Amino acid sequence: MATATLTGARLKKVLAALEENWQAEVEAYHTYQALAERDTEPVRAQVLRHLASAEWEHAALWHGRIVELGGTEPVYRGKPGGEADSLANRAGGVRMALRRLEIEESRHIATYGEQLKALGDEGSIAILDHVIEDEKDHYRELGSLLRGHYTAPAGAPKIEAKAVLEEMLAKRNQGRKQPGAWIGDAIYGVNDGLGAIFGIVSGVSGATAGDSKYVLLAGLSGMIASALSMGSGAYLAAKSEREIYQAEVAREREAIQMNGPEARELLSLYYQVKGLPEADALHMVNHIASDPEQLLRALASERLGSSEEALSNPLVSASSGALSTAVGASIPIIPFFFMHGIEAVIAAAVISLAAHFAVGAAKSLITVRSWWSSGFEMTVVGAVEGAVTYGIGILLGKGGM
Repeated sequence: MATATLTGARLKKVLAALEENWQAEVEAYHTYQALAERDTEPVRAQVLRHLASAEWEHAALWHGRIVELGGTEPVYRGKPGGEADSLANRAGGVRMALRRLEIEESRHIATYGEQLKALGDEGSIAILDHVIEDEKDHYRELGSLLRGHYTAPAGAPKIEAKAVLEEMLAKRNQGRKQPGAWIGDAIYGVNDGLGAIFGIVSGVSGATAGDSKYVLLAGLSGMIASALSMGSGAYLAAKSEREIYQAEVAREREAIQMNGPEARELLSLYYQVKGLPEADALHMVNHIASDPEQLLRALASERLGSSEEALSNPLVSASSGALSTAVGASIPIIPFFFMHGIEAVIAAAVISLAAHFAVGAAKSLITVRSWWSSGFEMTVVGAVEGAVTYGIGILLGKGGM
């Protein structure tokens, strides 16, 4: 190879050129990566990430060649975000930034073209041939983005619709709390534990005039029973829901295998009911049916109104339900560890009603109601529940039961 003929000034010149190439590619990587992270348009952001990945690959090729020629380890001298900040701060917005990147890619192509004639190193020329073709693709990609009709070049990764959808939803919901299923289980558990044990504590307090021993015995027993009941119930419910879904999917799979045309017709009718013209619905179904698993998922989603991703995790539901119920149930009995008689009853009522308001307000995380309205409603319900059970406890206590 020509590597052996590179000595002295010639080798130094080649290494200097390769290091400049490496610097340019690393800077381009940081630029594309930073712009992708800031971009609010998911498809464009994904294309920019693809370009960043390609530039990093180029930098690795130049780095490898520098090491082969015995050069020193290159050190990046640019900014952490490349030229992203200067591009973003200039007038013209995203379109002008893309235009400047397009121009920069054309300059890279021209620079590499000149090096093809000047370097005289076979190993470097082989890399140049590969990189120039990639840079031409980058130029075309940026031009497509700029003109609003992006078409991926040969070899570029396909735009993943699911990834783009998730990114769009994440950006759309930015700044708004999006509770997971476990948050709903947790709020329901706290509500259930608080309500049930507050009723028990109120009733036993009324019957025993606030005797801490009996209130604690009844309250702790109820707390344990409620937590175990809620946890096991949430686990079995989530597990049953998942098993039912899987059984229905298995039946759908069998139905597709037995009568594929009927399954496609059924899915087409679902889409027509949603407003698609018959021809468009049939075209869409035929496209989906090219992948049997995709057809199964689409039909199951329409038939069952759900997907596997939307199902609750049994262990998560059980854990959040049991722990939150125990937390809610412990609130009404706390005062009876330190106080006795009517003072403990009053303290338990105040703390419990405050907790009712807090839990009601927390429900606004998963509902559209205002926090104060939800909290006030919960407080009224808790007060009525406590008053009724306390009155019943007094009557039972006077009756000698």
